[in-house]
Amino acid sequence: MTRRTRSGASRASAIRGIIPSRPLPRPLRIRDVALHPLPSPAIPLIALACGAVIVTIAMGIRQGFGLFMRPIELELGVGRESFGLAMAVQNLIFGLAQPFVGALADRYGAGRVAASGGLLYALGLVLAAFASSALGLTLTLGFLLGLAMAGVTFVVVLGAVVRLMPPERRGAAAGIVTAGGSVGQFLLVPATQIAVDGLGWRGALLAAAALAALMTPLAIGIVRPAATSVPVSSAIGDLSFGAALRQASTHRGYWLLNAGFFVCGFHIAFVSTHLPAFLADAGLDPGVGARALALVGLFNIFGSYAFGVAADRLRKKYVLSWIYAGRALVMALFLAFPVTPLSATLFACVMGFLWLGTVPLTSGLVGQIFGVRYLSTLFGIVFMSHQVGAFFGAWGAGFIFARTGSYDMAWTLSIGIALLAGLLNLPIRDVPLARRASPA
Repeated sequence: MTRRTRSGASRASAIRGIIPSRPLPRPLRIRDVALHPLPSPAIPLIALACGAVIVTIAMGIRQGFGLFMRPIELELGVGRESFGLAMAVQNLIFGLAQPFVGALADRYGAGRVAASGGLLYALGLVLAAFASSALGLTLTLGFLLGLAMAGVTFVVVLGAVVRLMPPERRGAAAGIVTAGGSVGQFLLVPATQIAVDGLGWRGALLAAAALAALMTPLAIGIVRPAATSVPVSSAIGDLSFGAALRQASTHRGYWLLNAGFFVCGFHIAFVSTHLPAFLADAGLDPGVGARALALVGLFNIFGSYAFGVAADRLRKKYVLSWIYAGRALVMALFLAFPVTPLSATLFACVMGFLWLGTVPLTSGLVGQIFGVRYLSTLFGIVFMSHQVGAFFGAWGAGFIFARTGSYDMAWTLSIGIALLAGLLNLPIRDVPLARRASPA
């Protein structure tokens, strides 16, 4: 009996020697569920979904503002140059606020910034519905909406989503979020036209304000729990905020990205603001302009995703050059043939495929070179350049029309700067700074 006991004890000791003893896990408590309500793998997917819907609403409403030009012109007597100025101010404020809003998102969290942006967006639309002059439109649709969109669009939302994604899937995730803006354009631009026809332009703005308010609760989904964030592997991840800005400011490729994105902003604002009026001037039904903007949004869904995947597989700077060269070709062909419903449809489809594919590629290049620790801030500065270009695209085209009576000069300028942007992206040195700084 004693021998058997000793033998059993020795076997137990041997087993303990092979398998180290560990304390039993403590039972799950309610406060643990409150702090970590979702399993880690689900959080990036929820952030991706909520981020895409936020961008869908924000960009979808914004892309339909060109449909308000003619009704406002007829009721208030506000000319195209004045309306274009309001859109230009919107784009300019949208851009100038980006670095600061991006810095706030990096410091205090994208969720808080996006929630505040959603409330301000709704407020701006409500006040715009009661505007009675060009100044009122500039202050509401221009200043307030521009400030609001800085918090609910690409810089803040992309920064929140990309940080939660593994590096090999960041391009595709950025493409999906960017495509959300196109889904909104495809769905909300026709809805805006229906609302303008049925409710008038003031009622349509109030309906849009109710939709914009939904962005505030959706912002909860892009809050980043500290315990579930992907570790930052960055060239400047350990640097201070000021040092990161100084390092980016001395990088030539960073300024070339700024220049190229300026051109992108010019194209987007010019086409989205003035294409419906351009088609109406050619004798086409106003519905053709609404359909063209909707098709731009539809085909950009495919383009944004395709170029987002390309950002993970190809050299981003070359793909960017192809996009800008493609835009120049499409616009040149559009002007070479008579303006008809068919030519407008074809232009919208091809231009839509090239529409916002620059966003995942440009933000991807910023993250690739400088890392993602300060992505919202650094991409915010690049996006500011985009919106400065948008200012000139929206206001400059209206100024040209007011002086010459046509958009011909604006189209020619768009083609020329598209070719220039394609060339500017080629010499960008896209090697990550961490790799360049490491010993051979």
